Amino acid sequence: MTQEFDYDLIIIGAGVGGHGAALHATSCGLKTAIVEVAEMGGTCVNRGCIPSKALLAASGKVRELRNAHHLKTLGIELDNVSYDRQVMATHASNIVTKIRGDMSKSLKRLSVDIITGWAQVAGKQKVTVKTEKGEENFTAKDIILAPGSVPFVPPGIELDGKTVFTSDDALKLDWLPPWVAIIGSGYIGLEFSDIYTALGSEITMIEALDKLMPTFDPDIAKIAQRVLIQSRDIEVKVGKLAIKVVPGSPVIIELADAKTKEVEEIIEVDACLVATGRIPYTKDLGLDSVAVETDKYGFIPVNSKMAVLSSGEPVPNLWAIGDATGKMMLAHAASAQGITVVENICGRDREPDYLSIPAAAFTHPEISYVGMTEPAAKDLGQKQGFEVASVRTYFKGNSKAIAEDETDGIAKVIYRQDTGELLGVHIIGLHASDLIQEAANAIAKKQSVNELSFNVHTHPTLSEVLDEAFKRATVH
Repeated sequence: MTQEFDYDLIIIGAGVGGHGAALHATSCGLKTAIVEVAEMGGTCVNRGCIPSKALLAASGKVRELRNAHHLKTLGIELDNVSYDRQVMATHASNIVTKIRGDMSKSLKRLSVDIITGWAQVAGKQKVTVKTEKGEENFTAKDIILAPGSVPFVPPGIELDGKTVFTSDDALKLDWLPPWVAIIGSGYIGLEFSDIYTALGSEITMIEALDKLMPTFDPDIAKIAQRVLIQSRDIEVKVGKLAIKVVPGSPVIIELADAKTKEVEEIIEVDACLVATGRIPYTKDLGLDSVAVETDKYGFIPVNSKMAVLSSGEPVPNLWAIGDATGKMMLAHAASAQGITVVENICGRDREPDYLSIPAAAFTHPEISYVGMTEPAAKDLGQKQGFEVASVRTYFKGNSKAIAEDETDGIAKVIYRQDTGELLGVHIIGLHASDLIQEAANAIAKKQSVNELSFNVHTHPTLSEVLDEAFKRATVH
């Protein structure tokens, strides 16, 4: 470190992305500070991935133990399965507290300075932090912006945190409404419909687009709708806009046709979860001090190396990562971006490979994917002049899935017909979130289905679902 700066690196935001960047920075010998105004761990640890997975795990056990037919097939009989809502909520809260503490300890152990307060860029290589003691000024050779995101609430929807709420409040599991409307059929909506139906709630799922799960591969979405929605106490309304939501008992929701915007129906429910996505938390970051303008949604413009852009040109020594960049709003993507930035700071050119970053919905069964959907792959093939092929294998033919009597699901492999290069893999089924990693690594290495078909998989395991798919896809 040169003596002209307080730090080599200051990171604004201590979510998974900022934390990952700080750990890598210290391993590269950079004197590092991280600034956080709220809790260590950001959205993922406190209001997202971690508490939601704790609730999904607990509610999933309830669903499993109440499935008398499934258990009887395995020779198990149980009576009167019950649960304690408060203990479930406490379980999730305790896990959050533990992981948050572990993150703080890991940073302190590596001598990362943790500064509590609201940070702003105050000019080139300058940061101002509003703390309890007042305003403090710091300098750093490089600055990373990792402010994260907050739930998006469309106009016309009024929150009260009790009867109309976002995932932030839903994770507290303060009560179990008998009838819940969920606005949005993305990851958040699907996971909460899984939690609520397992615990006995009825669901009305409202989607503005003309089909459910619009971001998923069509084949996966089709099976997911059968397994996760049609087989459960879930009513579906597609092509509908919730143009007005009024909290209370009951909650009043005005539904309009998404195209005409004309109100067609008014429904009354006990509660409404607004799961309409997330928007960047980028207000009041001091970006004007370095002539940086966010886009109309608030996302920070960056180039492929994660350098912040001003009028299309990189701002020296200023970087941004995570949800605020709008690239992939996933915790592990933010961490990968943070590591990328540190590598670039150290003079080792690096860019995130978004195609090889997997994603998962932790429903029962799980959904995961990496790479392109089949329609996206075919569009690319048309532009670049190659044919796309796909194969499917089924959990119903897998020995481990049969043994566990959990045979709903498929694995879909998408690849180039000429070279066999793997372009995308989509899975719905038991432990799909774990199975996808093999495919993610293969896409990162640009491996072909021919190469992958020779990999040896343990028998009997769920991994053989992919093994069979790669063997079916072999290009001769």
